[in-house]
Parts: sequence; C-alpha cells; structure tokens
Amino acid sequence: MSTKRKIICFSDFDGTIFMQDTGHILFNNFGCGSERREELDQQIHNGDRSFRDVSEEMWGSLSIPFADGFTVMKEALEIDPDFKDFHEFCRNNNIPFNVISAGLKPVLREVLDHFLGEEASGEIDIVANDVVYPEKDGEGWKPVWLHETELGHDKALSVQQARAAATLSCEDGTIPLIVFIGDGVSDLPAAREADVLFARRGLRLEEYCIEHRIAYFPFDTFADIQKEIIAIAKADEEKTKGRGLPATFNPRANMWRRASSKKAVPVFVAKTPMDERMFVWPEIATMMDGVKPEGAAIAAQSATITVPAA
Repeated sequence: MSTKRKIICFSDFDGTIFMQDTGHILFNNFGCGSERREELDQQIHNGDRSFRDVSEEMWGSLSIPFADGFTVMKEALEIDPDFKDFHEFCRNNNIPFNVISAGLKPVLREVLDHFLGEEASGEIDIVANDVVYPEKDGEGWKPVWLHETELGHDKALSVQQARAAATLSCEDGTIPLIVFIGDGVSDLPAAREADVLFARRGLRLEEYCIEHRIAYFPFDTFADIQKEIIAIAKADEEKTKGRGLPATFNPRANMWRRASSKKAVPVFVAKTPMDERMFVWPEIATMMDGVKPEGAAIAAQSATITVPAA
C-alpha cells in the first residue's frame, strides 16, 4: 500500500482486540465476583459513582499475584481472529498501531506479549493506566491513573497529543489521518478525535452511532478494517491533474482531508444531534453553531460510510 499521508490507528482493547474484558475475568475469578461487579457497573451506568471510584473498588478487591491472574486470563481470552494479520499489515505499511484503554498497562502488555509474541507486541504503544501490586497478603491492587479525571484516563487527550506529535514529525506539514476502533460508548471520548471511526458490529458503540446518526464503519473482524483502510488510502492518493493546476483529489479523498484539517469538524461529529454534541463534544458544539462543517455534504456521497436512517 502506497500513501504519502501518515495513517495512525488507535484501538480500544477489551471487547475490540479481545472479545472478553481482562478486568472482568480477574474480578469474577479472584476479586469481588461477578454479582458485585455487575452491581458496581450499574452504579456507573446510573451515575451514582464515577468510573474511577468504582474501578478502584474493583481492582482493590484483587489480592493475588499477577502471575496467578494471568494464568486464568490467557485461557479465557479470545483474540479477534484477524487481528494478527491486521497488525502485520500495519507493520508492513508503517502504520503506527496504538492501544487506548481504561485498563492497566502491565496487564494489557502481558496479554499482547502472550498472544502476539514480544517482538510484535513491543511495536504497539499502549496508553493506559499503571498499577501497584500488593506487597503482602490482604492488600489489593491499586491503579495509578494516567489523568486526574473521573475516568482516570482522558482518551481524547491521549489521541490529541499523538496527533500533534505526528503532525510535527511530518516535514511537509501533512496532517495525519486518525483511525479509531472501538466497541463501547466509553470509547466516544477518543472516537470524537478521529477522522475515521470503526465500531464493532452489534455492540454498544454501533447502537449509539445508529441511534444518534454518527457516521461509522461497522466491522466483524479486523479483516473488514484492513479492507476499508486500503480503500481509504487509495482514494487519498488518487488524483487527476489539470493544466498547471494543483492536483484535485476525488470527493471521497477530499472528505478525509477536510475532516482531518485543523479547522474542520470530523464528519461523524457533524452528523450528531446538537444536544448530543453538547454532551459528548462540548468544546466544539458552540463552534459549530450556525456553521456548516466541511466534509458534511461530501460524506453523504460516500456509499462506504454507514449513516443509518432514523
């Protein structure tokens, strides 16, 4: 695959790369148990307690050595059947692949080392929280949060920082194309920073996108994502040359270029109802008031973007 513009992939971990949740496996088997975990999850859903507060209780319920927990995890976890091939595709095409997670970095790293091998795993940057393991019996695991927020990890900030660093590294000033892959509504803070959004089919993120008319690509496995990225990269490179005029990119390619420009609003944000923008994207909702976002009209022309009817 040939593309001059840098493509960067960000992906959630639990439920996206792996079908199961690493934390849930640990809590159910060694910690608070599935019943209490479901009660705590409901407290987050109801808004009674913050994600960070509940997570500290869940992780604090673990008092086992990490090795014991990993023995169970590696047996219980199921990796997406096409993820290894997709990661190899990214490696072969110089596409940085990053994990953005609300989980614990040492846990995720150990899982990737096991399923991918240490060499391939080492090329994946993991942006997640850290952890302090118990020094003696009876003490629980203690998360070390990446950010001082109610979520513990501001995924949107992490993507913003990566985009800025990648832009600065491009000598020609080209703005990178940001791809985000996820499965749940909790991925929206990071997804809002992306130019291209992939949502695992049949899970909560896709349901949210359908309900609120957010443009996205559905996927069943990472093979679907690879196919679309190849198509997007090809469209971004195809151009027709006029007499002495700058190259003109086709509408689909222009859509991604405009959506990733510093002044434009990502297409899937533009298609979100105003009241939802105020909740999920408050910092740009006011900016968009009365302004027609670039790329919105072009997005409607693309048959590959899923924007379900109401």
